[in-house]
Amino acid sequence: QVRLVESGGGLVQAGGSLSLSCAASGLTVSGYHMGWFRRAPGKEREFVAAITWSTITDYAYSVKGRFTISRDNAKNTVYLQMNRLNTEDTAVYYCAATRDSVLRVPARYAYWGQGTQVIVSS
Repeated sequence: QVRLVESGGGLVQAGGSLSLSCAASGLTVSGYHMGWFRRAPGKEREFVAAITWSTITDYAYSVKGRFTISRDNAKNTVYLQMNRLNTEDTAVYYCAATRDSVLRVPARYAYWGQGTQVIVSS
């Protein structure tokens, strides 16, 4: 049984940082492309970042230069370091896994976590 468990969300002031974790079980993160998505209130789920099994990374334009996705194979965990947060980053953040090569489309991901809430206050 595959499980992805996100953690690290919370309340932070604009300009601050948060680090999200996604602990995987039932699959090996190095054998999948791993992605982070988010859903803001009243909006659809959107792509944030992804890391391929060969550690190639991809970022949404809105977070490029502020967010960093990484992976620790020994801990079977994927991370999302978020810096210079702004109020538009407020959302529920989800971790997902896929073997599909299309990384930015949520429907291409087979496994999802339950999400972790990030709230950025002004």
